[in-house]
Amino acid sequence: MSQEIRNLEPKALWNKFADLNAVPRPSKKEDRVIAFMKNFGESLGLETFEDEIRNVIIRKPATAGMENRKPIVLQGHLDMVHQKNGDTAFDFDTQGIDMYVDGDWVRARGTTLGADNGLGVAAIMAVLESTTIAHPAIEALFTIDEETGMTGALNLQGGILQGQILLNLDTEEDDEIDIGCAGGIDVTATAEYDEEETPEGSVGYNITVKGLNGGHSGMDIHKGLGNANKIMNRLLFDGFDNFGLQIAEIKGGSLRNAIPRESVAKVIIAEVYDEAFVFDMQQIVNEIKTELKTTEPNLEVVFEKLEATPAKVMPSIAQFYFVRAMYTAHNGVYSMSADFDNLVETSNNIAKVMLGEGQLTVQCLTRSSVETAKFDLANGLRSAFELMGCEVEFSGSYPGWTPNSKSEILDVLVPLYEKQNGEKPRVVACHAGLECGILGTNYPDMDMISFGPTIHGAHSPDERASISSSQKFWKFFVEILANIPLK
Repeated sequence: MSQEIRNLEPKALWNKFADLNAVPRPSKKEDRVIAFMKNFGESLGLETFEDEIRNVIIRKPATAGMENRKPIVLQGHLDMVHQKNGDTAFDFDTQGIDMYVDGDWVRARGTTLGADNGLGVAAIMAVLESTTIAHPAIEALFTIDEETGMTGALNLQGGILQGQILLNLDTEEDDEIDIGCAGGIDVTATAEYDEEETPEGSVGYNITVKGLNGGHSGMDIHKGLGNANKIMNRLLFDGFDNFGLQIAEIKGGSLRNAIPRESVAKVIIAEVYDEAFVFDMQQIVNEIKTELKTTEPNLEVVFEKLEATPAKVMPSIAQFYFVRAMYTAHNGVYSMSADFDNLVETSNNIAKVMLGEGQLTVQCLTRSSVETAKFDLANGLRSAFELMGCEVEFSGSYPGWTPNSKSEILDVLVPLYEKQNGEKPRVVACHAGLECGILGTNYPDMDMISFGPTIHGAHSPDERASISSSQKFWKFFVEILANIPLK
């Protein structure tokens, strides 16, 4: 890893981030980072333990003169989203993140950076290690599997934490103080079908949608970005209706919380339609590029004739219902909040589509700050896919975080921010799945707030963290610790 990362200011923060990013930490495979964090806490002589679900908790006593302040919980999640560009050779299970400096940004070469939520975790580590930063009694809560199920937060038992105030460090704009967030639910549609033999006189094509920006399926859902699965379905729908195209295979998207950037399909058409099909497809591609020219200037759709025509395909009748269900299923913003300006209330991301060998799976992540609206949209998706014969499962539901306008810690942060920066922060709710709402289920009296440094492009290989923002965030964080309310 380049020494230039470790030389960045504040060094305490960036050195801990470099240490953390040297450890592979995919969601649901956190053994190594759990061991790393336990070793870190124990090396400092601090009380360090795992709970039943394997969250790591480290306790540090108050510094001299701070014993009369309310005890606090500093919280971040250990796992990171693993996304890479199609042409990047990288093994997330064995390699640390390859970071570099690009102007005011820290980036990773061809992969996600892990600043979500690695910078928050690193900031907590730096405070635990410090002998000069004033703070009350601290419980550092490092949760697992936030990105693919909120597993650590959902399974944290009541009675373990002793803190009265929780500072979540997982917000991604440094001028925001978050006091609420959306809940979410996984919607999964599955079906089986009997493949049929490819008709004689057919030719095969490989269709690739690529070059999309991708991004966080909550924080970026309002930006009008292209969804590779929806773009692919638009092509397949037209090819089927006009040329009898049949699908052999689809592999689109990856993680539920990432807007899909790429999709690949293997299809067949009658050879007699070969030239007309390619011409018609290019016309549609041009239309899509025109529609997305502002948000997706690098969109590419590639058609390659296959040397070997696929032997089996999805039957036409099954495909008729599939492409229509995909067209019907909502993707993107569903409704905006009537209570907060410019806040998405409810949305859905059609995240992953896998089809082939008689099996179909479509994975979605539905979010909403209103619990009933979350299930309303989920039921709309369920209906679309059940009409084509799918079985639809809801799983991983977690609640949103209801804003507390009477928060004592909010009354501390707002004037501190204004004093440091000469302007008021934006006090907002966000359309992402912060763990505060879940943690509040078992700790209903804990006062919670979220803030953090500026991170753009989270959940995509374009993820980047602002260096100047990290300095602003660190100064703010240290000042907050010194001004925690009295008991």
